[in-house]
Amino acid sequence: MTGETGEVASGAARSAEAETPLRRIGQTDIEVYPVALGGAVFGWTLPSGRSTDLLDRFVELGGNLVDTSDSYSSGMSEQIIGKWMRERGNRDKVVVATKVGRHPEFPGLSARNIIEAVDASLERLQSDHIDLLYFHAEDPDVSLEESLSAVETLIQAGKVRALGASNFSADRLLEARIAAGSGLPRFEAIALEYSLLRRDIVEGNIAMMAIAQRMSVMPYFVLANGFLGRHRNIKSFNPSDTRARRAAQHGGRHGTHVLRILDNIAMTQGVDISTVALAWVLGRPAVGIPTVGVESIRELEALMHAPQVQLTRHQLADLDRASAEQGRNWLPGRQRS
Repeated sequence: MTGETGEVASGAARSAEAETPLRRIGQTDIEVYPVALGGAVFGWTLPSGRSTDLLDRFVELGGNLVDTSDSYSSGMSEQIIGKWMRERGNRDKVVVATKVGRHPEFPGLSARNIIEAVDASLERLQSDHIDLLYFHAEDPDVSLEESLSAVETLIQAGKVRALGASNFSADRLLEARIAAGSGLPRFEAIALEYSLLRRDIVEGNIAMMAIAQRMSVMPYFVLANGFLGRHRNIKSFNPSDTRARRAAQHGGRHGTHVLRILDNIAMTQGVDISTVALAWVLGRPAVGIPTVGVESIRELEALMHAPQVQLTRHQLADLDRASAEQGRNWLPGRQRS
């Protein structure tokens, strides 16, 4: 497979020095590098030391948005990030996104749980504010007005800068838009699964709503749980590896066909297939800043190079056709070279 050599990784590192335009989150004044580093593996599959190495290399390559949650590794992910920021003295240069609603001590989106969860996150992050706070999932038992009012209090206190939603439906986003019309905080970002192998969640109502509301779509699982990267060889995956097991779900004829197209494009571009897969996501309508979860410096370097990759019209058309079984070429005017 193209891109399995260290030569590609070093090339990605060199090209990271090139100027990369920042992207704004929603209608906020928060501008970030087009790729965010996910902290789900910090304290889970990666110990503190290796997590810190990734964070160091991420900022060296120009990255500044770190995405985590109070439920990742029971808060350990936030602790690792907080300790790293304190030791590096770089809090003012790092944009921190975290999520509330799934921590066992503060479940759901009641006003009390949101406020207490944010205070707990701030303590773990060793920070006085969260740049982008996500509701981690919908809470059908709590009115959206109550949840948004709690965030309004946190914004007024300077503890939160902007609000996002994770895994919200189009109907719930519409409800939030109506609530924002009465003065409550608006969602500036929506985090959803999106990749060449999972297009249906975003494409259609969500994306059109995001464009209309100037809300950034923040994709995760952009490599289909690693199937479009290090977990492509599903025949030899370890059943105890949760991420590899999830990747194996994509191992049918459709997934194999997409891999074949990616291999051809990666060979032409001289990059890893993961770089191409992410470059495709970055060019989609409404997409703001995808979040990547990596476990090695080499993986990180390959993905941080994606904003510099210019896919041709022919390559984009091939990827659109290859992935069309699970999605729709739904909107004209994609960014193309």
